[in-house]
Amino acid sequence: MAPSVVSFLPVLLGIASAQVAQGILGPLIPLLLVEQGVSTSSIGMVASAHSAGFLIGSIFCQRIIPRLGHGRAFVVFAVLAADAILLMALWQSPLGWAVLRAAQGAAYAGLCIIAESWLNARADNASRGRIFALYMIASWGGGMLGPVVLSLVPPSVLLIVGAGMAYATALLPVALVQPASPVANMHARMGLLALLRVSPVGLACGLSAGLANSSFHALTPVYLQNLGHSAASVGLFAVGANLAGLLIQMPAGVLSDRIGRRPVALMSLLSAGAVAVGFLVAGAAPLPVLLVLGAALSGLAAPLYGLGAGLTNDRLDSGDAVAAAGALLIAWSVGATIGPAVAGVAMERFGPAGLFMYLVAIFAGMALFTAWRMMLRGEPPRERRTAFVPAPTPPARLPANTDA
Repeated sequence: MAPSVVSFLPVLLGIASAQVAQGILGPLIPLLLVEQGVSTSSIGMVASAHSAGFLIGSIFCQRIIPRLGHGRAFVVFAVLAADAILLMALWQSPLGWAVLRAAQGAAYAGLCIIAESWLNARADNASRGRIFALYMIASWGGGMLGPVVLSLVPPSVLLIVGAGMAYATALLPVALVQPASPVANMHARMGLLALLRVSPVGLACGLSAGLANSSFHALTPVYLQNLGHSAASVGLFAVGANLAGLLIQMPAGVLSDRIGRRPVALMSLLSAGAVAVGFLVAGAAPLPVLLVLGAALSGLAAPLYGLGAGLTNDRLDSGDAVAAAGALLIAWSVGATIGPAVAGVAMERFGPAGLFMYLVAIFAGMALFTAWRMMLRGEPPRERRTAFVPAPTPPARLPANTDA
């Protein structure tokens, strides 16, 4: 019997509230650092600190959750994230913000692990797709609400306080309703080298999603402000980019089911690289042109992580899916940790266009690697291809209790 939506609604409401905070902080922090005269390389380091914290949290939070239980652990991580964000309003320096963003990123990783494993435990095979579709709506919807707030309210430290309140609010549905917690199990993991042997292109897609998408979303606020655009324009740009990333997921998944993952991944990489070249050509174009280019690049690059997950699971038995998801998360986190820092240095050296020089290099390099692998090994039989599952943003297909 399919589970009732009411049984997992507190988890969805909690993760949606946390995503509102994520959506506010993503563009807000670069804007505030620019106003303080901080260099683009330092801004990139602050963005990378959040991803580094997410990587650390994705590894170590799994050891904490079985000891506390899902409900108590969700409350603990939400409080830790809220505390870290609120402290940012008191400790206003690039170093302080890097430390606190890392702490908040680790707590956010714990919330994602709990949410996915909770939903997987409540789902059956007949309802899993619908349940995770609701999870996507909660995640992407909350994430898009944050930039909307920024487009209406001028950037200030008060918005950091609002993001902290959103994280604190995330614990209320779970703490008040206390949905039944699943049994917390420790799962085997797959290392990056093992993932490379199973699916080199799957690993490349997960890594490139971290290298490119995290840099794009973290540093386009700096890019736009350096071109003279307002904070409201930055918020509008972020809304369009997130909406495009949401809308493209299912069409890309259906197409990959029909013609194969790697051809779609290659098209995604080549077309996203072409749009990045378009940014270089456009230069200081009017805002509507940049909005269209931003939505196009975000949408074309958004499916990369889901394609990497599909590629990997196509070549594995279903019992190995959890370990593969953990390895892909680490690959994404490594890319998301390195990418903004390198892109920030490129912007400092070459100006705002340095961001898109970096993105062109990433997309082109990964496209060449994908094409080379396609010549070496054919596609798996169609009957072995797993169903494409779109990933939330940022990708968070974490080790979870799953029957898939």
